Amino acid sequence: MASGFVTLQHLLPQQALSRLAGRVAASEQPWLRDLLIRRFAAAYDVDMADAARSIGQFRSFNDFFTRELKPGARPLADAAQHILSPADGQVSQAGIIADGRIVQAKGRSYTVAQLLGDDSDGWRRFDGGQFATIYLSPRDYHRVHMPAAGTLQSTTYLPGKLFSVSQSTAEGVDALFARNERLACLFSGPDGGFASVMVGAMIVAGIDTVWPHRFCDHESAPVHEDFADHRHAFNAGDEMGRFYLGSTVVLLFEPGRVAWRDNLVPGTKLRMGEAIGQRLSAG
Repeated sequence: MASGFVTLQHLLPQQALSRLAGRVAASEQPWLRDLLIRRFAAAYDVDMADAARSIGQFRSFNDFFTRELKPGARPLADAAQHILSPADGQVSQAGIIADGRIVQAKGRSYTVAQLLGDDSDGWRRFDGGQFATIYLSPRDYHRVHMPAAGTLQSTTYLPGKLFSVSQSTAEGVDALFARNERLACLFSGPDGGFASVMVGAMIVAGIDTVWPHRFCDHESAPVHEDFADHRHAFNAGDEMGRFYLGSTVVLLFEPGRVAWRDNLVPGTKLRMGEAIGQRLSAG
């Protein structure tokens, strides 16, 4: 049975609410900017100790929310041996992709094809592989990094809903991460093909990437882009994008490439750059 919070989300004008939030969050009016930042930081107990700038030094709420960290604040695990956490956050689910399906919550799952918006058989490369879903809470650092070295092959922006991605919503909305607005990024590298899918959420105003493309206007149709020239190559730990409010990252790896660490279970708290799995192709 759906909770009252889930029911309310079905009734809300999600896109309009997100566009309004985006305009407010982008405002550089000092009184509004400072009010939003200070109240948000207090309400969510935001830890600014690792931030490169202090409260009072940001151009807008968005600038604060996507704040950079001090150099060395997130030391990277040995990427020659390990897969790295792409973000600060908490494990929602992690495990094996079985029969093309990803576990969302107890009794709920969705397909890789749905998540990637893949109506061909391309998704099958991940069947039998590993997935990990990482939830970024409002207080977290909201830049997303590479879990492994890779070269960008393609991106697919998929319009959708903007449900909350909290645990209660994950337990109450079917195929949540395959219904919400998202950007599926496919890479190739020493660990084979892998995907990093940035999933939007309630009042997320945009998903930004470090290559020249930004999806912040809640498009009405999918947008696919291929990068055949291989010009966007990244090392493990490099920044690849950021969220303007919200959300969740879903990682997919091909079979035989990765073994998650034993304690990568729901509720595990992560910091960007720490080891979350073993590279099976390592030395």
